[in-house]
Amino acid sequence: MNRILIKNAKIVNEGTIFEGDVLIENDLIVEVADSISLKSSDCKVIDAEGNFLIPGAIDDQVHFREPGLTHKGDIESESRAAVAGGITSFIEQPNTVPNAVTQEILEDKYQIASQKSFANYSFMMGATNDNLEEVLKTNPKNVAGIKIFLGSSTGNMLVDNEATLERIFSSTPMLIAVHCEDETTIQNNLAEFKEKYGDDIPVTAHNLIRSAEACYISSSKAVALARKTGARLHIFHLSTAKEMELFTNKIPLEEKKITAEVCVHHLWFTDEDYKTKGNFIKWNPAVKTADDRKELWKALNDGRIDVIATDHAPHTKEEKLQSYLKAPSGGPLVQHAVVAMFEAYHQGKITVEKIVEKMCHNPAKIFKIEKRGFIKAGYYADLVIVNPGLPWSVKPENILYKCGWSPFENFTFKSRITHTFVNGEMVYNNFKVKDIRAGKRLLFNR
Repeated sequence: MNRILIKNAKIVNEGTIFEGDVLIENDLIVEVADSISLKSSDCKVIDAEGNFLIPGAIDDQVHFREPGLTHKGDIESESRAAVAGGITSFIEQPNTVPNAVTQEILEDKYQIASQKSFANYSFMMGATNDNLEEVLKTNPKNVAGIKIFLGSSTGNMLVDNEATLERIFSSTPMLIAVHCEDETTIQNNLAEFKEKYGDDIPVTAHNLIRSAEACYISSSKAVALARKTGARLHIFHLSTAKEMELFTNKIPLEEKKITAEVCVHHLWFTDEDYKTKGNFIKWNPAVKTADDRKELWKALNDGRIDVIATDHAPHTKEEKLQSYLKAPSGGPLVQHAVVAMFEAYHQGKITVEKIVEKMCHNPAKIFKIEKRGFIKAGYYADLVIVNPGLPWSVKPENILYKCGWSPFENFTFKSRITHTFVNGEMVYNNFKVKDIRAGKRLLFNR
């Protein structure tokens, strides 16, 4: 029997922090108590004194690039980086090559992950203008949800047929996750900048081309359509102050039919950073203004935004060093997302309890994930120990992404993840990922 006892931890769970012990047997948490006494000969003992013990983070939006784009990243490399970053479960998006828009292609991805993944995994089924029949075959028990791109992004799976959209929204009982940017607005803005700059548009124009208006037009339409059809809508990577008026904190999360996500980069960077970071912070939707960032933080803390995710989307350094128009959007984040939020805790922007709510509890609730996201007896032992006072700097030699770079390069974080457990297996310990692919397919209570 695999038995691990974590002692003297500051256990963070369901809005409280208390000092205690957690006993793991095989893949499950079997006891959480103020004190658990076992002989060291009966189990492996880890003393976590002074450190936080949190549930493994659940990242509801990643792009791990397999199949078809594996020069940028793959399920093995990026899930390894994820567990090093305290993310023990991920939900991957369908814009791989080929796009995951049939049940067969979707299932192929699950097969790859079952062999390669260090973290628990699920994959979104992709919707297009003409695959409704395939979408409706999706099994709600073992697939996270349906993904719709309402703005073109990497892989160009744009769904722009309004009749099709309404049919998808009104006919699937599953959670529908959307990327919201209005394509017409973006193309009009792009034409204006091309007229002014030709092909030499500066990256500082990115948030003006993929503007706040483009985001709001699209997300407000999606919300209106969800209200009309009764669909279960989850809006990915919100980036603007204006969009915050579309969401509520007046009802409990369990009763919300429309939920909202923000990503680490929109909470961290602003349009001022384009001058120094260039295409390395080029994302879709774009990083916006300091005012937008301020309102995102406000909505996150007051409950209008429900989830913090990464939209982890690696590209090679060579791809990013191209001109603005040629450089793809997206960046790698899974290894640094949890410590970035702990940095915000040190800055007084968020509590540790709130980090756990938004990165662990709420993704589990929104997607109805079975037995994950909490530190409770009977739940899977997906656990992370965070030392809040052990600084480390992001350097090329400790970056685990296949693309080899990070927007946080040379930044010194105050907190360090010291241990990560996936299904009771210690897969990561102090900068070393063990060669244990402990990830399991996520299942859903639906």
